[in-house]
Amino acid sequence: MFNNPLRKRQYIGSLIGIIIGVATYVILPMKASEDFLSLGPMNTGHEDLSCNACHTDAKGNLMQQLTTNMQYAVGMRKESVPFGTQDIDNKKCLACHDRPNDRHPTHRFLETKFKDAIKKINATECETCHTEHHGVRVVLDDATFCVNCHSDLKVIDDPIDVPHEELIANKQWTTCLQCHDFHGNHVYKTATKIKDTLSLDAISAYLEGGEDPFTSKKKYYPTSEEEWIKQNEKKTK
Repeated sequence: MFNNPLRKRQYIGSLIGIIIGVATYVILPMKASEDFLSLGPMNTGHEDLSCNACHTDAKGNLMQQLTTNMQYAVGMRKESVPFGTQDIDNKKCLACHDRPNDRHPTHRFLETKFKDAIKKINATECETCHTEHHGVRVVLDDATFCVNCHSDLKVIDDPIDVPHEELIANKQWTTCLQCHDFHGNHVYKTATKIKDTLSLDAISAYLEGGEDPFTSKKKYYPTSEEEWIKQNEKKTK
């Protein structure tokens, strides 16, 4: 059958390619393969999410996506399209975490008055602070990021024993998170004395994925993955 050694090698190579292709197609989408494919550990609270909770399929089939992006590459289209899966953006995050009481909603930072601040920290994107696959809650190095917007803060009838003006003058920017929940979703009473504020160690541990020092009670809770999938299916029908 294979008198020609070249034909034999081609046949064996094709057979191996088909086997690898079929195995890849069958094995990689399996739940057990998610840890292998992941870029890193899921962030705090996301440990039980499946990959397709965020990485939903992009529009069109593989050939359509490939053709469209080739056209973009040679200048025949103005914009590229997602390849394989849709990009992770604020819409994906807010599908589960949209809260009407959010003290710092991302869209607010699109206002002109924040243009200088977002050059230092792009608060218009959820991923700036909550980049996934790092195994933490917040990826920023420290808890002093409030300085970017509040360096000129003035508080009328200041309720705390060490006035905000003094804290700002002394550059005590870690005290912001020791008193205030950034998104304003925790149900707790804000301290009025510096000695009663949360410790910096507790806040740092929280940002790294540790125990919540504010409270376990929330005003609004994230949408479950199951509910999010149902909502997404309705939108795409």
